[in-house]
Amino acid sequence: MFTRMLKLRLLNAVAPAYFFMATAVTFILHFCFFIPTIFPNADTSLTGSTTLHTVVFLFLMFNALGNYIMTITYPAESANEIVVPVCSAHCSDKVDAHYLLNGRHFCKLCKKVILKRDHHCFFTGNCIGNKNMRYFIMFCIYTSCTCLYSLVLGVAFLTVEYSISFENPLTFLTLLPLSTGYFFTGTVSGMQLFLVLMLYVWLGIGLVCAGFCCQQVLLVARGQTWCQMQRGQLVENRSPWRSNLKDVFGTRWILGLILPVQTAETCSEDTDQHKQD
Repeated sequence: MFTRMLKLRLLNAVAPAYFFMATAVTFILHFCFFIPTIFPNADTSLTGSTTLHTVVFLFLMFNALGNYIMTITYPAESANEIVVPVCSAHCSDKVDAHYLLNGRHFCKLCKKVILKRDHHCFFTGNCIGNKNMRYFIMFCIYTSCTCLYSLVLGVAFLTVEYSISFENPLTFLTLLPLSTGYFFTGTVSGMQLFLVLMLYVWLGIGLVCAGFCCQQVLLVARGQTWCQMQRGQLVENRSPWRSNLKDVFGTRWILGLILPVQTAETCSEDTDQHKQD
């Protein structure tokens, strides 16, 4: 138990650093390598394409980082409980959190009582609950879009700079092992190998975030949390899926799709606890 908690605390410290490092690397690669190479300044006919790609990338990055900050700014902890509660005798969460009553959890990583806890996100370093679920979902959406968009530009950069053809679908599957072998023989530079590694990083993060986002939207529509699903707990008096989505995304949900702003009214804790099962 102690060893696993130590690993979780270490992951809670390393994951945010990894996220910011990957974000900085993506930003540098885009503006220092991808755009200048794919759209050279000498070709004035590509000025419009350069501007378009720059605006799209900045829009995706702005929303990903904005919703990341909003997820941390609007934590899901209870402001009324500052005393560490005692774990219930029927607690099924023995490692990172204690299940209390009325859908409340005490997170041992955050050391706070969380209202309608869904899970602990190591990349943000806090718990995802009733107050920041909307920002977390949008963070996953825009992170996935940013990674997949960077993947496309990365493939275009390798095609232009190193004349690598991706017409054969097997090219991408064999790109990493071949590049690694050529690197140790001196045929491939370290920069080219690093770019190939980043392609797989973007692909992995993009697919994971997309899948995780679909799962979270489905749980929100059902009015259920990840913790409830793990315990096999069914939602009693289930509300219509439209009402559940409205509780999370608010009435101005269209605005929330394009800007990292607050779109749902913050309910009092008494109201939040009343909605718990």
